[in-house]
Amino acid sequence: MKNLNVLIVEDEIPAQTNLRRIIEQHFDDLRIVGIQSSVVGSVEWLQNPANRPDIIFMDVQLSDGMCFDIFARTEVRGKVVITTAYDDYAIKAFRVNSVDYLLKPIVPEELQAAVERCRRALESEHPTPAPDAELLRSMLAQAGREYKKRFVVRVGDKISVVGTEQIAYFYAEEKYTYLVTSDARRLILDTSLDAASEQVDPRRFFRLSRNCTASIGAIAGISKHLSNRLKVALEPKPEFEVFVSRSRTADFMNWLEDK
Repeated sequence: MKNLNVLIVEDEIPAQTNLRRIIEQHFDDLRIVGIQSSVVGSVEWLQNPANRPDIIFMDVQLSDGMCFDIFARTEVRGKVVITTAYDDYAIKAFRVNSVDYLLKPIVPEELQAAVERCRRALESEHPTPAPDAELLRSMLAQAGREYKKRFVVRVGDKISVVGTEQIAYFYAEEKYTYLVTSDARRLILDTSLDAASEQVDPRRFFRLSRNCTASIGAIAGISKHLSNRLKVALEPKPEFEVFVSRSRTADFMNWLEDK
């Protein structure tokens, strides 16, 4: 039986660790040749002619965008297996586009079945066509988007995993983006405020201003201010004042009422 080279594209450290552990413990014929956490890093890795993956396990939401952006930027060789938390309706999009899938949390038995499907496809005399990234993106958008459940933050030589339920708010200051937890920890993110704001569930987080996105649980009070703007008190209390612009006031009030 031929050994297969595996690339893991996953931005969440716990998910990376789980998939790597299952592969190393249960599959002697799979060899992990690369691990990437972003669209940019994956594109650069795939464009290196020395890298030849047979199977690519690919998360939907990456640190700097959606995995479908990878298909748009470079040729993806090898069989793609999407790892996802989407429900059965949404994941029908994958198999009709020549892409396999695994539901998180991944278990050895389901991984084995996916690997066997990939092996049969690789050995076939009729290679499957490349996936239609835009069609996949469209179908998944109709079924509901997958949002980040946690952020991986590096603090010196240590790595912290912060669940979104622990996040009070994000804010930008000078060249940095900060994540503030409900217990008042302040951590620097390796991404922009725009990217972080797009990666969290809009039912729980709202972009209050150009420099702050807050969770519903962090809003301690709201008061009217000059020029019909709203002033928002956050908890933990930040070192800056937060105002909702007039253009966003109606959306903000609707968001509050939907809670």
